[in-house]
Amino acid sequence: QGGGHTADMKEKPTREPIANEAHNGLKNLRGSIAMARTSNPHSATAQFFINLVDNDALNPGGADAYGYAVFGKVVSGMSTVDAIAKVKTGARLPYADVPEKTVTIQTVEILPEPKEEKAK
Repeated sequence: QGGGHTADMKEKPTREPIANEAHNGLKNLRGSIAMARTSNPHSATAQFFINLVDNDALNPGGADAYGYAVFGKVVSGMSTVDAIAKVKTGARLPYADVPEKTVTIQTVEILPEPKEEKAK
């Protein structure tokens, strides 16, 4: 999970929380990117996570009726995401489970949606 803290674990300022949009038809599948939140379904601000496996329990109607809103997907470099997931973690107070080595996402690219091919 990332997006909420600087590399030295200082909390980043955020804007107001957004409404939960998990009913957008996108699923928490391996490689999808979703908004992290508290137990309040409308509390997402800056934190996100990349699903390492299919997480049906995070979809609306799963373990939580609201679900976690998917807004993107990894289209290239999932092996890098898997390598990040293997980084050893430990306590760094006040947090109990953070990477021992700093992991930083350097670039993110928003790609245009693919055009649907016209039927011939």
